[in-house]
Amino acid sequence: MISVGSPRSIWRKSSYSGNGQCIETAAVDGSVVVRDSKDPAGPVLVLGQQAWIDLISVLRRR
Repeated sequence: MISVGSPRSIWRKSSYSGNGQCIETAAVDGSVVVRDSKDPAGPVLVLGQQAWIDLISVLRRR
């Protein structure tokens, strides 16, 4: 089980997110977790390392 609320969860958001409409990510236990920055206590999406790499690759092509 991944504990995203642990003190070692360092959440980061993009430096390009100036309008408040953004996501935050954290690396936890070999996975990447993603949440809505406006709802830090809300649900998170857990992606394995390869899924995260694939997602970023697709987004960079757009």
